[in-house]
Amino acid sequence: MVEVSESERRQALAEEFSRLEESAMYSAQNQFEQAKQWRGINLMLGLPASVLAAVSGATALASTAGRLWAGLLALAAAAFGAVLTTVNASHRTNQASSAANAYLEIQTAARQARLLDLPVTDLDEMRAALAEITARRDEQNKTAEPPNRWAWRRAQKNIDAGGQAYGVDSSEKGA
Repeated sequence: MVEVSESERRQALAEEFSRLEESAMYSAQNQFEQAKQWRGINLMLGLPASVLAAVSGATALASTAGRLWAGLLALAAAAFGAVLTTVNASHRTNQASSAANAYLEIQTAARQARLLDLPVTDLDEMRAALAEITARRDEQNKTAEPPNRWAWRRAQKNIDAGGQAYGVDSSEKGA
């Protein structure tokens, strides 16, 4: 068996915590972008359904001559409503937002373990902390909906633009 020094083990743990942070950062941003997309779909389907239902009701009540138009508008409103119910965009918005926030919690836990605990805590305790955070990430991965290509691109763009950067971490700390 190869002997590994304590500093090498701490470095390996730090790298693995960093990987968890990065993984969680990308996953959180992907889920936030998914939530935005589902919220938009919910509005794009829900608003026309509501407006068409209101207009068809008003048309039907206004005159008997408008019954054909009222019927067509009611059918269109029902179609939008049916698609909205089938897609379940509101639920998916909430689900993606919850997943994103869970990934942010994992990201924060990994960062704090790496920066605050790892330098001063027993290596066996840190290995257990790494296993616990990894298990949380793996469990979240099982329940989170995979992002589509559009959400992935938007998340990547947001991260590249510094959307996950904290001011305290910038290279201009004293400036």
